[in-house]
This record gives sequence, structure tokens and C-alpha cells, in this order.
Amino acid sequence: MVRSSGVRVQVPASTANLGPGFDTLGMALSLYSWIEMKPADTTVFHLYGDNLDGLPKDKSNLIYTVAQSVFAEAGVQIPELEISMCSDIPLTRGLGSSASAIVGALYAANALIGSPLPLARLLDMATALENHPDNVGASLYGGIITAVWDGTHAVILRIEPPQHLEVLVAIPEFQLSTSKAREALPKQVSLGDAVYNISHSSMLAAALAMGRLDLISAAMQDRLHQPYRASLVPGMMQILEEATQHGALGTALSGAGPTLLALVNAQSGQGEQLEAFLLKVLKSHDITARTLWLKPCTHGAKELTMDKESSLLDYVRGEVKA
Repeated sequence: MVRSSGVRVQVPASTANLGPGFDTLGMALSLYSWIEMKPADTTVFHLYGDNLDGLPKDKSNLIYTVAQSVFAEAGVQIPELEISMCSDIPLTRGLGSSASAIVGALYAANALIGSPLPLARLLDMATALENHPDNVGASLYGGIITAVWDGTHAVILRIEPPQHLEVLVAIPEFQLSTSKAREALPKQVSLGDAVYNISHSSMLAAALAMGRLDLISAAMQDRLHQPYRASLVPGMMQILEEATQHGALGTALSGAGPTLLALVNAQSGQGEQLEAFLLKVLKSHDITARTLWLKPCTHGAKELTMDKESSLLDYVRGEVKA
């Protein structure tokens, strides 16, 4: 049954890879996008915020096309939609902006028609669009996820984030497309490098699952993608090699970058020192960046109360202020 009053959902950002877990490890972060979707007589879009500047406001919009795929899967027709979106997730910075949009569109469209599709099906549809399950899995389910994808079906295992784990991200002002970051990768890697990453990603997943923050530094080492992408983010290798001396548990390129991520023990008392180090290194390479302190988000996509008296933007402003 179509909900004529519409639905409103919130979706967390995500970071992928976490160093060695290339295309397989992801974590939801406390940075969000919001989507509101209603049946309409004519399709119309309301896009709020600088992070959505330049996105299409017609039926070529990703939110619309993904929503229609849900309706087709469920055998429902809703050709015209009123779609509102607001996002705090910066585009093409390695924080899962496209994944959150895909997940939000799938989740909202499914809720609009009474949620006939299970989350596992939404995950498969999202992974087919994103081509890897780490970002979409984290945004859909929340927490930390490890995932496999056989080209048709994705299987994920959700890990509850360890207590006291915090995340510091340094977001350069320049954008870096995933396709450009992928082009920097070699077509083949050595057996030694493959084994190195398998061992480290296995250790990282186990350390996170067991809350062994003391093992994260050793586990977050990578040879498959970060060394090849180093030239795309000047200063990155220095941060990866030295940040643990300034209070980080471990550091990584967030997704395809250019955002850099540090995992931190909230009880360490070294947050200011680490933040200053990241900004100093980037500034030494003429890179302007902003930092954000985030937490692992323990929930994934979720439906919010639909308030007919206020716009989505009013709702978001009230939620963020609160």
C-alpha cells in the first residue's frame, strides 16, 4: 500500500577499506543525509545545501532512478515523485556520498510502498549499483561491516563498534573521483602483497570485533591501494606513517579519498595533538582541509517521523541544533 503522506529517512555516511580491507570493510559514521519522498502529480525536487549543488532536478536524478528500480522490483507504479534531500556528507571526498544516496533512495522508496523488499534485497540492489558492498552495507546496516559480493548477492557480517572508538577525519577542499582513484591502481599485485593484505584485514576485523584497540595500528597496514594513490593526496604517506606517534590508533585513506581518517581512543587525551598534526602536514603540501570529530554510527538507514507541518530543511535544522 502506497503511503500518500510520504516518508522521511536518515542515512549515515560511511568510510570504506579502513586500510587493508579494500572493497570489503566499511564503517558507518555520524554524518548524515536525509531524504523525503512522496507521490506527486508532477516530479519535483527540493535539494538543500551546498553538498547537493549541481545535481540534476529532473528524472535523471539518482534518487529518482533508484526509487523507480524499487517500484519495478515490487511491481508498483509511482511515476511522479516529490523528492526532498539535504546532506551533510561532502561529495566525492571518500565518505560514501553516492552510497548514502543510493541506500537512502532504496530505503525510502521501499518504505513508501509498505516495505515489501527485505533489507538483504536492498543490499544486493545497492551493491549492484555501487559495485562493492562496503559503503552501502555500512550505510544500510550501521556499525562496522565486513562483506563479500559474488556479482549477484552480497553477504555481510555486522560488527558492533568498540567502546571509546572515535574517528577524526581531515577533509581536503579538493574533490577526488572514485574513477580517478581506481585508475591509479595496478591491474595485478604480487602474491606477497595479496597475503600481506589478507592477513592484515583479517587481524583488523578480529581486533574490531573483540575491542582490541591495541592491535589496530599493526592491523591497518596496506599494500594494495594506498601506496598507489599516495600521489593523489600529497602528505598522505607521512600521515599514515607518523600519525600513531601523535595519538592515532591507526590511519587510512577514507574510501577512494581524498579524506584521511584516523581511529582514536576517546580516552587517550591526544585528540588536539593529532588534529594539529594532520592539518600541519596537509598545509605543508599547500592543501587546505577541515577536520571533523565523528563517532561510528551504530544504526543504519532509518525512517523518521513525518512532520507535515515543517519542510525537510526545517526538520534537519531542528535535529542538528538539538
